Amino acid sequence: MNPQTICSTCGTYYPNDRIPTLCTICNEERQYIPDGGQRWTTTEELHRKHSMKVTRLQENLYELEVNPTFAIGQRALLVLSEQGNILWDCIPLLDEATIAFIQAHGGLRAIAFSHPHYYSNMNDWAEVFQCPVYIHRHDAMHIVQQGPFVHLWQGDELALWDGMKLLLIGGHFEGSTILHVPFLSSAGSILCGDTVFLSPSKKHFSVQRSYPNKIPLPAHEMRRITARLEAIPFDAFYGYIKTQNLFENVKSILHDSMQRYFA
Repeated sequence: MNPQTICSTCGTYYPNDRIPTLCTICNEERQYIPDGGQRWTTTEELHRKHSMKVTRLQENLYELEVNPTFAIGQRALLVLSEQGNILWDCIPLLDEATIAFIQAHGGLRAIAFSHPHYYSNMNDWAEVFQCPVYIHRHDAMHIVQQGPFVHLWQGDELALWDGMKLLLIGGHFEGSTILHVPFLSSAGSILCGDTVFLSPSKKHFSVQRSYPNKIPLPAHEMRRITARLEAIPFDAFYGYIKTQNLFENVKSILHDSMQRYFA
């Protein structure tokens, strides 16, 4: 893994010979440049100040977090599956202990993403585990480092293995995607990033163009997303951080939340 420069606000990695004046991910209406201007850090500094925390959520699901929190603070989710493991979203740190942990559990067959805010150091992960990175073609323009492992998919869904599927939802980004895993709960679980956002009260879901900047989506887009989500079977939800897990009344809370937009 070559030394790189990292945006301190979103965790996106840039080659040291191609650092922009402003992070192209943050300098867009769905993210932001912080007060005080653009801030950068290095891979060396990140590894010196942070480590990886791995938490078992259930038999076939692990949560990976940067500790202490860095940049956006998202988690990655490692799904263990009979025909191969998948990493859902990336976090901007990959150390030897994490590599050893994942290899001990069967390695990775693929990495897949909810949306561009979490691409971070995806090429490092893919190179270490020699696996494809699945990104929807709608979001190709947001890839700041092309790599040989990046596979662009298109259409409304991509069948993987063991019944898992990538499902295009859109909204937050044109290519915003969820991972449907049928074997993590009785009706199926969705791993969502923040394609859909669960409130701290766990009583309301929202979908926005920008969460930090509170930019809403138009009503016609909300209706399309609502119909798409209601057609997907699931009874468990895993969002972008550890407090965004929901296992009871998920579909009814989703339905009631979406209807509030049209009341």
